[in-house]
Amino acid sequence: MEEVYLTKKNISSKADEWIAMLDYSSSRLKKFKFIPKNSALLVIDMQEYFLSKNSHAFIPEANAIVPNINSLIDEYRNKDFPVIFTYYALEKDEEPGIMGRWWGDILRVSDPLSKIHTSIKWKENDILLRKNRYSAFIGTNLDQLLKDMRINTLIITGVMTHLCCESTAREAFMKDYDVYFVVDATATGSEEFHISSLKTLTDGFTIPVKTDTVLMEVKRFA
Repeated sequence: MEEVYLTKKNISSKADEWIAMLDYSSSRLKKFKFIPKNSALLVIDMQEYFLSKNSHAFIPEANAIVPNINSLIDEYRNKDFPVIFTYYALEKDEEPGIMGRWWGDILRVSDPLSKIHTSIKWKENDILLRKNRYSAFIGTNLDQLLKDMRINTLIITGVMTHLCCESTAREAFMKDYDVYFVVDATATGSEEFHISSLKTLTDGFTIPVKTDTVLMEVKRFA
């Protein structure tokens, strides 16, 4: 078993390490201005399936990012900015398509593991989108929902960094959203995959940020 690369104890130092490693152009950054009121927080697939130890798909690192995600949820709610949750699951008779053939595994909505993990500050009246592919834009009304709310910026958090989070971030960019990828509020089962994803996304799709940076900007927004 691969060593757990991210814990609640080392997450702060890891975030500093990753941000320092990423070659983000300061000249490019000047072209973007983060305006919190135009943004939505996207919490991707923080489900029992990935966060519960009794699941075969358990990702230990996912538990390490829970406090950061909850802090972002709290602050976005305090400002009455949108928080959108997604979860991956298939309806009873829904065909899994290539995802099922690729993983040899099907998660149905009837399975308790498909639910948002109890550690996440999700509420019954929150926006919750079910998806059946990696990207949160495929087969959902996410794009129209964001347009209706006049949102042009997405804050990406959740799991897994190199699959659902990256796929969503890439598609958001292709749909002309400004995308901020929170390095210490996303996780996967391998630091190699996490870093590889961060490098690729930073080069062509997203602005890498730490949780504290987003919180600071949102808190000081009048």
